[in-house]
Amino acid sequence: MFLPQEVIRKKRDGKVLDAEEIRAFVRGITDGSVSEGQIAAFAMAVYFRGMTMEERIALTLAMRDSGDVLSWDDLDLPGPIFDKHSTGGVGDVVSLMLGPMAAACGGYVPMISGRGLGHTGGTLDKFESIPGYNTAPDNDLLRKVIREVGVAIIGQTGSLAPADKRFYSIRDVTATVESIPLITASILSKKLAAGLQSLVMDVKAGSGAFMPTEELSEELARSIASVANGAGCPTTVLITDMNQVLASSAGNAVEVREAVRYLTGEERNPRLHEVTMALTAEMLLLGGLAKDLEEARQKLQEVLDNGKAAEKFGEMVAALGGPADFVERYDDYLEKAPIVRPIYAEGKGIVRAMDTRAIGMAVVAMKGGRTRPTDAIDHAVGFSDFIALGERADGERPLAVAHVRSEEQFAEAQRRLREAIVLGEEAPDLPPMIHKRITPEDL
Repeated sequence: MFLPQEVIRKKRDGKVLDAEEIRAFVRGITDGSVSEGQIAAFAMAVYFRGMTMEERIALTLAMRDSGDVLSWDDLDLPGPIFDKHSTGGVGDVVSLMLGPMAAACGGYVPMISGRGLGHTGGTLDKFESIPGYNTAPDNDLLRKVIREVGVAIIGQTGSLAPADKRFYSIRDVTATVESIPLITASILSKKLAAGLQSLVMDVKAGSGAFMPTEELSEELARSIASVANGAGCPTTVLITDMNQVLASSAGNAVEVREAVRYLTGEERNPRLHEVTMALTAEMLLLGGLAKDLEEARQKLQEVLDNGKAAEKFGEMVAALGGPADFVERYDDYLEKAPIVRPIYAEGKGIVRAMDTRAIGMAVVAMKGGRTRPTDAIDHAVGFSDFIALGERADGERPLAVAHVRSEEQFAEAQRRLREAIVLGEEAPDLPPMIHKRITPEDL
């Protein structure tokens, strides 16, 4: 007979749980037979005692199997089924370009995305700034879009990894979110439920990263790589830089504008381009669509140059209910803030550091993100035209351009942005955009 308290006791005492004990506990999370208090106690026991890789794999697979696991076998797709996931950042608009670029190269990308969390922006929130775009299609429409377009960027349905939804909501209010074994299982259970053949993970490091230190970012990256590969999904992890805003913008509609401009070649922030190309190239390599990273990059540059990647983005938007001419007329469809005004530094100097998390929270304070899950989002607000580390701020070069609703909002955005950006006389040593690469062969 399964007794949840005995599983909790065993983990509390630092012992290793077997796969059946973990499966039974997850079944209890899903069907409600394990109480909120027991889930909280289990989470706290794992937080302090940790989990072996075998336990993490068992937990991930049990949570994956708590609901539907998508299968694409009957569609006989002529290319690999793969995806990418990011631990989240500020101005991290990569998914919007990466999905269409990978699809234009012959892959299939069923991307299950999330909403903003804390200071980080959410891919779904960005797409919901597009009129009519359906982030929650039924299974038939999802399969149709994947088959015909090759990419669908949507939200998690209630039937995918339901154990994770309940487990996470309890971790969120019991100070156990930061447990690396539990973060690993939460991320991967949803991704593996999408029926992927391979996965690329983007784990952020720096002042705007989810993990507070570089060491913890690497620990999370290695945990994800080990568990995903151990669960049978070939996975490469890149640790990428989040010591400054990744794109030139942060917000929802402003980031969608930048994504379309990137795909059409109108504007390509070099940092954003480097990270997008690196992650998408890893997808092509894992999926067997390129023999090495150099060939993968050549193929990706080709679909950017010939317009096929932008075309895929437009096809996906139209297939999921958005305007058929969105790529051509994006600026007509995306909501604009009534006040668009540059923010200048109080003095002059070279940008030495950015508190990227604080910049993300400045967007949240404008209502461009949430402090509670039920909060409505203002898609129009945010920042564009960000200055970069090492650039000089003066009376001609602003720190960023604010997109706001009111003078009060502008004053608050200006205060927060000035506090978040440190100026000095000397240029800083710039970290590489790709800190580390962890492949299946490295484990």
